Amino acid sequence: MNISIQEYNDSQAPSVKDICDVLAKTICESHPQAENKIWHAHPVWFLDGNPIVGYSKLKDSVRLLFWSGQSFDEPLLHNEGSFKAAEARYTSLEEIDIPLLKQWLAKAATIQWDYKNIVKRKGKLERLK
Repeated sequence: MNISIQEYNDSQAPSVKDICDVLAKTICESHPQAENKIWHAHPVWFLDGNPIVGYSKLKDSVRLLFWSGQSFDEPLLHNEGSFKAAEARYTSLEEIDIPLLKQWLAKAATIQWDYKNIVKRKGKLERLK
């Protein structure tokens, strides 16, 4: 894992840090080949330059965001924004269902929209894979 992600996690309050550490560990285990870094001030993982998953500290929770999550057909992921992203939010470590998280992470690799080229395509997303 990129050291800047661990620094991000370490900078959080203890209960938030625990959530971030579990998310980072599970994402890294599920996608060891993924590039990971701080992007727009938050930890994000990329496959072939395309963002697939990341998380961020919000005022009252930690948001786990899947850039193509609306296409996962997962009822516990909620639509976020005007593109294809979906999210889950956590306020405690106990809320993280690791088997379900791993299921979502598997879909993140196989179901992708091309965010890498969204600017070049003037805001139009195309499905990858």
